[in-house]
Amino acid sequence: MPPKSFTTIADPEIMAALGARLRALRGGVTQAEAAARAGLTRQTVSRAEAGDNPTLLTIIRLLRAYGRLDALAGFIPAPEVSPMALLREHRGGWSLHA
Repeated sequence: MPPKSFTTIADPEIMAALGARLRALRGGVTQAEAAARAGLTRQTVSRAEAGDNPTLLTIIRLLRAYGRLDALAGFIPAPEVSPMALLREHRGGWSLHA
């Protein structure tokens, strides 16, 4: 059965799913070992894995400790630059009617 889309589930379910993903990323290390690697307490790791509203800093530290910091690239994609914004940016630097 495919996982539910985050767009169709309530916030508490999303938090629980994120916690489960963090737990899966931890792999075979204990929460205490993961906490030590991430510079967190074991309780903070436990709460994050339970979906208990971890801070973004906690998520960043855990992902770094798990060697998965690259996962943040898709979290908030870089904004696309519109052609009009490029024109406004270069206004005065060059002209279309040169």
